[in-house]
This record gives sequence, structure tokens and C-alpha cells, in this order.
Amino acid sequence: MEANTRWVALTAVAPVAWGTNYFVTHEYLPADTPLWGAALRALPAGLVLLALCRRRPRGAWWGRSALLGLLNVSVFFVLVYAASQLLPTSVASTVMALAPLTMMLIAWPLISERPGLAHLAGAAIGLGGVCLMLLTGAAGLSVPGILASAAAMLVSSFGHILTKRWNAGTDVLAATAWQLTAGGLLLLPAAAALEGPPPALSPQALLAFGHVTLIATALAFAVWFTGLRHLPAGTVGLIGLLNPVTGVLLGTAVAGETLTGRQLCGLLLVLTGVVLGRPGRADRRGGGRPRGGVRPSTPVPPPTTHRRTEIR
Repeated sequence: MEANTRWVALTAVAPVAWGTNYFVTHEYLPADTPLWGAALRALPAGLVLLALCRRRPRGAWWGRSALLGLLNVSVFFVLVYAASQLLPTSVASTVMALAPLTMMLIAWPLISERPGLAHLAGAAIGLGGVCLMLLTGAAGLSVPGILASAAAMLVSSFGHILTKRWNAGTDVLAATAWQLTAGGLLLLPAAAALEGPPPALSPQALLAFGHVTLIATALAFAVWFTGLRHLPAGTVGLIGLLNPVTGVLLGTAVAGETLTGRQLCGLLLVLTGVVLGRPGRADRRGGGRPRGGVRPSTPVPPPTTHRRTEIR
């Protein structure tokens, strides 16, 4: 239980960092170059992690890195960049809170993790909170922005479960570096062909890219994929609800967005959903246990070998 709590705390760094990414992208990065924005976020982060781990992919991981880089990085980052520019910070991050339910449903057939009652209850309560935060009656919300955010949620949920399925026995930092580097390299020709040369960046934008690259990408993805290795997918998905919580609070405190009583109630429901789905509670109710070859969070000690003592 204590070990699980530490993994939960470590994994929570990722959605909090991603919640700040919406605000930084919306306020400080160029609005009309999503492909370059995604490439400049992914490739430097991947190269930094590669310099730290100094390991190349082998065998099947060349193809896996390309596929995961396409899903988790190339497509996801472009959609998130577009959503961040088209929507208020609070709304853009809130749509992503549908991820816990989609991750649970995808994890069931792909890695044989059947969602437990605690995880489903947490997802239902969290989604209720999301609806309260999102359906505020505000006019002028961008439909393309909502669609981009929803598509980002679906693509990343599938990519994250594939990562959990393939990561067993592989160094997490190295696998994360391969994905980010592959995704960034895939984005470069598309950005050059469709958006022309890289945008000119002000000192403020360079600092913003530094935060997005090192904190909201390199660090966040490394701890997120570590959490996926040690915790059930349903629990990790519910921890991801801290993403919209961070986005709403930042949008309110820094960007001047209004936090209504309905949104505050929604935030409390989201946090309740996260607490319900924590590993200890979910396991006691029979859900969220790794199945189908997924490595448990606590290693099982090898059996003790008893030797017969011969009396002479």
C-alpha cells in the first residue's frame, strides 16, 4: 500500500505538468504553427532523454517506437496544440478528463485488465464532475477545438495502453526517449511542407518552449509511463483527472477565467473520483489487478529452496 502511494504521487506529476502545458501554449506560443509547435516540443525532449539513457531501440522496438511516437507524440501533440489555441485553458484540459474511462475500456481487451467497481465508480463520478465544469452554458466555444481535444484523448488513451502492453522488461526512460524522438522526427517533414520554415520565437516563447519540452514532456512522459508500469491502467487514468483540475485552477488564477460554483462542485467530484480509484481501495474491491502477464507493482520473492540435511 505504501509503495502504491509513492507510485501514485510520482505519476501525479505528469497530469499536473500537462495541465500547465495548456496555459503556457495558449498564452505564449505561436497560434498558427501547430506542427512546428508539436515538433519543437517533442524532438528536444526525446534527445535530452536519449542523452541521459544512451540506449538505442533493438528488434521489434524500432517499429514499436515509430507507432507509439506517431500516436503518443506526433498526432497527440498536434491535436493538443490546436485545442490549446482554440479553447480556454479550463475547457481544453477538461475534455481530456474522459481519458480514464477510455483507458479502462481499451485496457480490458488489450492487456486483460478488467475495470473494477471502484475504478468504474471513480470514472463515473469524475465524468460527472467534468460535465459540471464543461457544460457551463458559456457561449462561443470552438467546436473544432472540442473535437481536437476529444481526438487527442482517444489517440493518447490507445497509445498509452499499447505502451503499457509493450513496456514490460524495457527501460522506461529509454522507451520514452525513443517515442519522443521518433514522433519529433515524423513531425519535421510535415511541418516544413505544410507550414514553411520554423517560426521566429521571442525570448518569452523560447522560455515557454523550455518549460513545455523539459517539464511538460520529458519529465511528464517519463513519470507517466513509469506509473503505467507499476499501477493498473484504471488507476493511472483516474490520476489523469488532475490534468483538468490543474488547467481550471490555472485558467482561473492566472488567465483571469471565471470559476463558477458549478465548476467548483465539478472539481470536488473529480477529486472524489481519483480517491475512489486509488490502488488500495480498488484492490480491496476486486478491481484493477494486473492480468495477462502485466507485471505487478510489488515483486514477488522467489520461493525458498529447502535442502535436506543428511545425517552421517
